[in-house]
Amino acid sequence: MTVKTAVIIGASGGIGAAFADRLTLDRAFGQVLRLSRHSSPAIDLLDEASIANAASSLLQSALAPSLIIVATGILHKNGRGPEKSLRELDPDWMIENYRLNAVGPALVAKHFLPLMPKFERTCFAVLSARVGSISDNRLGGWHSYRASKAALNMLIRNLAIEWQRRNPESIIVGLHPGTVETALSAPFKGNPQHERFSPERAASQMLDALQKLRPQDSGELIGYDGGVIAP
Repeated sequence: MTVKTAVIIGASGGIGAAFADRLTLDRAFGQVLRLSRHSSPAIDLLDEASIANAASSLLQSALAPSLIIVATGILHKNGRGPEKSLRELDPDWMIENYRLNAVGPALVAKHFLPLMPKFERTCFAVLSARVGSISDNRLGGWHSYRASKAALNMLIRNLAIEWQRRNPESIIVGLHPGTVETALSAPFKGNPQHERFSPERAASQMLDALQKLRPQDSGELIGYDGGVIAP
């Protein structure tokens, strides 16, 4: 029996750790590798060399992951957060959102997708967000975060099209986790608009959704309930 490998990138975060813990407990995979800025090898989405080095280490170990989850992202940092109006727009903050929410996951795909098996079902999933949906945008604001997640969703669609030419059984999707009780959402606890999930429940819901996906779902943004969110 072939031992399957899963890789969680961002495994030191709340949702990433919950993904890794759930996969380890239910033994769906014989190997669950946890990568983060604090792992060995370390992986930093702002440093392509670290991403390439982590991928090289995995290649040398002869482990071909059939599941990769990129559980990273930025919404606020050092007192900076989503803009409420256009006058708050700051180019450096906008670029940082793009680098961590879109460019970083794209670089992970560049170096890690070639490690996945070519002739079986594989799944490469990235945490995205419903607010990155253009058609679903009714409130405006949050310019940098929305735009970076919309860019990520486009990259996911592009990757899905390219990779299905190499492996028709591949699935590449974005995941909307809902509102999760982590450091990412901590400054927005006062917003009662959405139901809040523990990281463990969010991870379980998203893994359940991933298990039900088919190759024709590749390129979509998938909600925690398994539904497709329009771009």
